[in-house]
Amino acid sequence: MNLQVAKWGNSLAVRIPAAYVRQTGLKEGDQLLAQLGTDGALHLSAPSRWNRKAFAQELARDTQDMPLGSPVMEQLRQEARY
Repeated sequence: MNLQVAKWGNSLAVRIPAAYVRQTGLKEGDQLLAQLGTDGALHLSAPSRWNRKAFAQELARDTQDMPLGSPVMEQLRQEARY
């Protein structure tokens, strides 16, 4: 999608299309992280909506579904041929 750069006071601005706003959940007043890539690309990141409690519940559920076995490095050392 091509976006047009416009003057906004003494700065320049880019409008974010409504479809992107809905998809990211942005609202007026939110802050974005802007980073300049090595190739000159401008990367905008939406604020993180990470929920620690939901993550802990998901991790506990996944741990039950996939119990941990012997460490991978231990298994590799046992199978290694020197």
